[in-house]
Amino acid sequence: MTTPPEITFAETDLDQIAAAPGRVVVFIGADARLDAGARRVNKLTRGGIMRLVAGEKFAKAKDGDILSVTYPMGMAADAVDVVRLEKRCSVEEARAAGAALAKMQGEQAVLILSGNHKHAAEIAFGFALRAYDFGPHKSEEPKTRGPVTMMASKPEELAAKAGPMAAVAEGVFFTRDLVNEPANILTTDDFAARLAAMQELGLEVEILEEAELAELGMNLLLSVGQGSASPSKVVIMRWNGGAADAAPLALVGKGVVFDTGGISLKPAAGMEDMTMDMGGAGVVSGVMRALALRKAKANVVGLVGLVENMPSSTATRPGDVVKSMKGDTVEIINTDAEGRLVLADVLWYAQERFEPTGVINLATLTGAIIIGLGHENAGVFSNDDAFCDAFLAAAKGEAEGAWRMPLSPAYDKQLKSRVADMKNVGGRPAGSITAGQFLQRFIKDGTPWIHLDIAGVASVKSDTTLAPAGATGWGVRALNRLIADKYEG
Repeated sequence: MTTPPEITFAETDLDQIAAAPGRVVVFIGADARLDAGARRVNKLTRGGIMRLVAGEKFAKAKDGDILSVTYPMGMAADAVDVVRLEKRCSVEEARAAGAALAKMQGEQAVLILSGNHKHAAEIAFGFALRAYDFGPHKSEEPKTRGPVTMMASKPEELAAKAGPMAAVAEGVFFTRDLVNEPANILTTDDFAARLAAMQELGLEVEILEEAELAELGMNLLLSVGQGSASPSKVVIMRWNGGAADAAPLALVGKGVVFDTGGISLKPAAGMEDMTMDMGGAGVVSGVMRALALRKAKANVVGLVGLVENMPSSTATRPGDVVKSMKGDTVEIINTDAEGRLVLADVLWYAQERFEPTGVINLATLTGAIIIGLGHENAGVFSNDDAFCDAFLAAAKGEAEGAWRMPLSPAYDKQLKSRVADMKNVGGRPAGSITAGQFLQRFIKDGTPWIHLDIAGVASVKSDTTLAPAGATGWGVRALNRLIADKYEG
């Protein structure tokens, strides 16, 4: 898997700066005051840093902007990067500055001074997140990034603060890799094997195969995958870091490794993007990896339904009626509304088996949510205001866009079926809301629940601040923060 660059933390040694190869980084605010590291670089360059800071370009620079002095005299470095950043900047600005540095890095060694910045760990976190590059299927050798060193007066304290963030970065990278993988590589078997390998991190991993799913009555999930040669599966990952008798939080992810739409076939244009339709399962997997790596003091169970939606002689037909694990029957009007069928059975199973304190499901569920919210926010649906508010606060704290959408019994009439208990679609009006209404029917009374429709944010066509184009890993940071804030106390 792709791993974040290793960032080491060392005692500040002003004598080593002159001999440092690659790029040397200093941070200077609008007041143009130089800290010890910047003063050392300025002395080595015979006042070059102060001349740059006194210039018009620095005066017009914004927080996070980088001005570079290439091949500075008196130093072995190829460049000195001067980052405009206030000492009292926000966490988001610090991460953005680190990310901007990572975009410039390439394969050069990087020595980051000003490790005593208030948000030095966040700078390192932003650097790590933006240094992602998915290249396992290219002929050229993958880039070897780094080494990256951050000097600080108390490197042990900085390393301790940055450690949990590094675990989250690895979880984000794991999610991005899963979402970016082509479907001929990331089959249901391969996906399950990658999750099983996380047992070495301390996770308990269990894989339910088709025979077990049929015995449990997960007919909705099985109906989605029955047209594919790839076997359907449910993978259960348990992290038991909290009290032995504490009920877990349940995370449930849609894992459609490729979605043709089934018999309700999608248009050819853009279908190649449907490799990302397992994005919900990818986020759940990344969160579970992060929790294990940072030894979270909480009980969390992650469940992912892995299927492939293909048209064939055995595929589910529009108009078929299928009985859910809960016992309700569903008339499948559109086989391209398959994610909610997968989630329905896994949600019910999660509640029946684990009796969780709360449930959060994630899915690239509807195109309608992209029409409503674009690629800036995930749609958030919930039956519990306090639970939802806690998640929204965590998402805001991590700068991961999320916007609450309504749920109401008024929409249920759109799901009424003539031949079954419900239809799987409610038509074009309020498409993302009726999908949420469908899922809510598989949530038990009294169970706090959040449905996250991440169709617009799981993968994007252009760079974002902390990720290159492609899979973003949206949700790993927010869910990790929610667990840290709400369940680790």
